[in-house]
Amino acid sequence: QVQLVESGGGSVQAGGSLRLSCAASGVTRSTECLGWFRQAPGKERVGVASICTYGDTTFYDDSVKGRFSISQDNNRNWVYLQMNSLKPEDTAVYYCAAGEVAFTLGPLKRQAYNYFGQGTQVTVGS
Repeated sequence: QVQLVESGGGSVQAGGSLRLSCAASGVTRSTECLGWFRQAPGKERVGVASICTYGDTTFYDDSVKGRFSISQDNNRNWVYLQMNSLKPEDTAVYYCAAGEVAFTLGPLKRQAYNYFGQGTQVTVGS
């Protein structure tokens, strides 16, 4: 059973940085992708970034390209999201996710992921 636990959220001023961490257990080589999603109040949960097993290929939503960076350790026990140049519109609950066939179905698609963590709040002040 896959378990995902996020940490590292908090409050920061616009232009600041945060690093989110996700402790992942039960992830096997058959899990194609690990990713980060976010959900703002009253909005749908959307994919922000993902990293997939095929050469550690990364994918980013256009809204965060050049500002966010996803990485993982060699054993896929940890997934990180480095967030720089944060904007107020980045405010949301951020979720770590694991998708067994996410590379095939769409690395940033909500429906492609089987498991989500409990989320961590990120608040960016203007």
